[in-house]
Amino acid sequence: MPPAVLLTIRASRVARLHTFLSLTAFIGALVIASSLHYTKIVKNAVAGWPEEWFPSVSATIGDWYPERSIFQLLIALNSGPRFALLGFGYLLNRASFPSALPGFLLATGVLRTLACGSWVYITSSDDHDVHDVLMILYIVLNLPWMLGNIRLSRGNVRRRRVRIASLFWVSLLPMIYFFVQHKVYHIPGAYTHYAFFEWSLILFDILYDSVTILDFENNEIEASFNHQEVRPETPTVRVSELLASCRPSLSFLSDLYFAYQSWTLLTALPVTLFYFSVWKLALAGPEFSSLASLSPLCLGSSPVLSFATSHGGRTVLAGAAGAIGLGLWWAESMWVRLGAVMFGVFCTGIRWAAEWQADVESGYHAVGFILSSLSKHLNHGNNPAWPIVDSASGGQHVFILIIGFLALVEFGTRPDSPFSAALVSAFSAVSQPPTKSPKVNNSQSSVPPEPWLIPSLALGSLIYSLHDRLSDPSSLLAWSWSGFPTAGPHPHIHAPLTLLAQVAAALLVLALSPLPSQTSSRGTVAPPNIPAHPLTFAIGVLSTYILHTRTGWAGYIGGLLHAAFLTIITPPLLHNAGAAARARGVGRVFGTAWAVWTVFLFVGTFTVAYAFVPGAWSFRERTDLVLAAQLALLAPFFNWRSLSISSPPPLRPIPQLARRYIRVTLALVAVAALIGPLRRSTPATPAPAPAHARARILHAGIWTVHFGIDNAGRDSQRGMRELFRDMDLDVVGLLETDLHRPVFGSRDITRVAAEDLGYYVDFGPGPNKHTWGCVLLSKFPILKSRHHLLPSPGGELAPAIEAVIDAYGVNVTVVVAHNGQEETPLDRELQATELARIMSASYPDPLIFLGYVVTDPHAERPAPYEIMVTDGRVHDIDKDDLDRWCEYIFYRGLYRTAYARISRGSITDTELQVGQFAVPSYGTTTGDVAEADRYLRCWREELPKEHWFPAEYYGGEHYGGVRGHFYHVFNTPLYFKPPPIASASAP
Repeated sequence: MPPAVLLTIRASRVARLHTFLSLTAFIGALVIASSLHYTKIVKNAVAGWPEEWFPSVSATIGDWYPERSIFQLLIALNSGPRFALLGFGYLLNRASFPSALPGFLLATGVLRTLACGSWVYITSSDDHDVHDVLMILYIVLNLPWMLGNIRLSRGNVRRRRVRIASLFWVSLLPMIYFFVQHKVYHIPGAYTHYAFFEWSLILFDILYDSVTILDFENNEIEASFNHQEVRPETPTVRVSELLASCRPSLSFLSDLYFAYQSWTLLTALPVTLFYFSVWKLALAGPEFSSLASLSPLCLGSSPVLSFATSHGGRTVLAGAAGAIGLGLWWAESMWVRLGAVMFGVFCTGIRWAAEWQADVESGYHAVGFILSSLSKHLNHGNNPAWPIVDSASGGQHVFILIIGFLALVEFGTRPDSPFSAALVSAFSAVSQPPTKSPKVNNSQSSVPPEPWLIPSLALGSLIYSLHDRLSDPSSLLAWSWSGFPTAGPHPHIHAPLTLLAQVAAALLVLALSPLPSQTSSRGTVAPPNIPAHPLTFAIGVLSTYILHTRTGWAGYIGGLLHAAFLTIITPPLLHNAGAAARARGVGRVFGTAWAVWTVFLFVGTFTVAYAFVPGAWSFRERTDLVLAAQLALLAPFFNWRSLSISSPPPLRPIPQLARRYIRVTLALVAVAALIGPLRRSTPATPAPAPAHARARILHAGIWTVHFGIDNAGRDSQRGMRELFRDMDLDVVGLLETDLHRPVFGSRDITRVAAEDLGYYVDFGPGPNKHTWGCVLLSKFPILKSRHHLLPSPGGELAPAIEAVIDAYGVNVTVVVAHNGQEETPLDRELQATELARIMSASYPDPLIFLGYVVTDPHAERPAPYEIMVTDGRVHDIDKDDLDRWCEYIFYRGLYRTAYARISRGSITDTELQVGQFAVPSYGTTTGDVAEADRYLRCWREELPKEHWFPAEYYGGEHYGGVRGHFYHVFNTPLYFKPPPIASASAP
C-alpha cells in the first residue's frame, strides 16, 4: 500500500500566489502611499505638486512608513513562490527541451530575482547609485529571460509572452526619454510621465511571469512530498531531484568563487604590507608577513596534511580565509588588516597545496585568476574585496562575503562525488606519464624517484609571473605606453584585450584536451600536448623580449602573446607540481614554490627601490635579468627530448559537462570585459570649465600622491578626484604613480579622475623603465609628448614628461618631473641641468613646469633652483614663497594670476600646489614683462569671479576646510593682477 501523501502543491497555484503577492505589494504600496504621503512622494529634485502629480515606483515603495515596510514584507513572502517557480520551470523546460538553455534560464532567473530583491530593499533613498545600477541590471537580465522563455514556449503561451514582452520593451523607450527630460533638462512634470511608464514596466513584468500559470496548467506540474508518485499520470517534482540536478552547477560556481577568493588574498598581501614600507622608505618589518605564503611547509606534518586534505578541513580553511582575510576589511587599524590578510594567505597556501597534490580542481585556479583580474578591470584597478578599499573607495565586501557564505554552505554540504568526474579535473591540461611495458626485467624494475625541485621552481616562477604582469589587464599596456600622439594601445581603452587573450588561451587548452571517451577508445589519436612543447616556450621567450624592449602596438602584441603563453602552461604545470608533491612530499614541493614567489616579490621591487634597501643595488634596473630568471625556471617544464609536436604525452581528458561550464564562464568573462566600461558615463571630450574658457585661464597643479594609498591605508583615487573637481584643475602633474608591480597592487590611479572628470592621460615611463612614475592629466588635448629618464648615477631613476597641449589654440609646453632625493646632490644637479635644457629648448613658447625638485628657494648652484630658473629661462610662480623644499611650479609665456597651496588632508604626505595662469590670445605673446609688473599682488575681489578659488577651503587644521583640506602656509590663495601688457593682448 503506497504511503499517504503528506502535501501536494500544484505549480499553477504557486504561480497564482506569486502573481497575487506581486500585484498586492506594488498596488498596495501605491494606494497607502498616495493616501498618507501624496505630496511627499510626488516631489522630486526638480519640482513638486502640482507640476508633478504621479509618484515613481522608487518613491512609492522606498521612502515612507508604513508603505515601505508593508511592501517589503509582501516581497519577502513572495520570495518563496518566486524561487519555487524557477525550479518548476527548469524541470518542465528540461523535460521538454534537453539542451543547455533551461539551465541558462535557471541561472538568469536566479540572478534576476536577486537583482529585483536588491533594488527593492536598497531604495533610492538608501543609495541612489546602487539602486539604479541594480534596477538596470534587472532590466538587462529581463532580455535573456524573456527571449529564452519565448524560445521554449508553444502555442497560446508563446503568443502571450511575445505580446507582453513587446509591450515591456516598447515602454522602455519613452521611459528613458522622459527620464532624460527630467534628469538632464530639469523639465517640471517630466518625472510624472516617466513614472507612468515605470509603473507599466512593473505591470508588464508581473503579467509576463503570470503566463506560467497557463504553462503549468497545460502540463499539470505539481510537487508531492512523499516517496513515490501517487498520480502516475501527472509529472511529479521532487525537491531532492531539483537539488541534485543543480548540484554540478552550484559546485562549479562555488569552486570558482574560492579560486577568486584565493587570488584576491594573495594579491592583497603585498599591497597591504607596502603601506608600512612607503612611510618608512625602507624595510619596515611588516615585509616578513610575506612569509605567510610558506604555510605549505606545515603539511610536512601528517596530522596537518590529513586535516588539509579532508573535506571538513578544506571547508574550514576556505571559510577561515574568507571570514578573516576578507571579512576584516572594515578595521581602522592597518595592522589588523595586515594580520587578517596574513592569516587568509596562510590558510589559502595550505588549501591550495592540499588540493594541488591531490590533483583536485587545479584548473579552477586559472579561471579564478582571470576573474580576479576582471574584477579589478571593472573596479578602477582595485579588487573590490581588497582590504585597501572600503565602501567609499570602491569596495564591495558585503556582497562578496554573502556569495562566499553561500559557496561555503554548498561546499560544506557537497557529497564526496556529486558528479561523475565532471568537474573534479576541469580545465586540467596535464601530461600523463608514459605507460611502462609489463615486460621488464627485475633489474630494470626500480623506478627513479620523481624529481621535485624543478616542478617547484617552475611553479613559483609561474605564480609570480601571473601576479606581476597579468593580475591587472592594464599592466601590459603600461609596459608598452609611449605617449602622444598615440601610436599604440591606450590602457583605459584596450585593457580588455589582455583578458581576451587569456580567455582565448584557456579555450585553446580546452579544445586540445580530449574527451574521456576518446582516450578510452583504442586507436584514437590524442590531440598534441602543445602547452609542453618547446615551441611554446620559444613563443614565451620571444613575447617576453618584445614586451620588455618594444613600445606601442608591437610591444603590446608581444604582451598579449605573453599573456596567452602563461595561461596555456598554467594547468599542466600545476599538475606536474602536484605529481611531484605526491611522490616527494607536499611541504617540500609547495614550500619551495612559495619561497621562489617570495624571492621574486622582493627582487622585482628592488629593480626600482634599490636606493632604500641595503644590498639591493645589484638589481638596479635589471628587470631583464628578473624576467630571464623566471623563464629559466620555467624552461625545464617543457619536453626537450623531441621537437616534434606529436611527441609529448597527450593532455588529460576533460569531461563534456566541465567543458560546457568552462566555455560559458570564459564567454561571460569576455563579454563583461568588453561591455564593462560602457556602464559608466565618461565625458566624450575632456574640456576646461566654461568659466575658465571665458577668461582663458587654466589651473595647473602638482601633487605627490604617495602611490595612491592614503594615511588610513585606503585607495585614494576618489579623494584625489574630489579635490581636483573642487579646484577646477585643468592640468595636473602627479608623482609616485607607477604602481604596476605586485607590491603596489598593479593599479592605475588615474582611472577614477579620468573617467569622472574627463582628462587626457599621459602615463609617463612604464614599469620597465624603473622609476617611481609620473603622470600628466590634461583637459586640453595633448598634441605630443616625450618621456625622459633623467641622469641618476647615484640614486633612484628620475622620470619626466615633456608634453605640448593645445590651450585655447595656443601650444603650451608642460613638463612634469620627479627629481632625486637630498642624499644624492650630484643626481639633483645633473637632473636640474637636463630639465633646464628641456625647458630652454622650447623658448620662447609658453611653458609650465610641475615638479618635485628638492631645493631651497633661490639656492645657488649646484643646487637645482638657480640652474632650472636661470638656464631653463622660466619664472618661479612666487619668488617670495620661501617655505618650499619639494614641489615647485615654474612658468613662462603666461600671465600668472593666482597661486594656492592646499594641505594634504589624509590623502598623502605632500600638499597640492596650484597655479592659475591666463593664456594670451593666439598670435600674441607676453613678451619680456618686468618683475614689478609680474608681482602686482591684489585681493581676489579685484579680479573677476572666474579667477576666485573656492571659499569653502578657507580654514585650518581644526576648523573649516573640506575633507581635511584647507589653504595653508598663507591661509589663503595669493592673487596677482595681470600686467598692463595683458590688457592689450586680450581678445
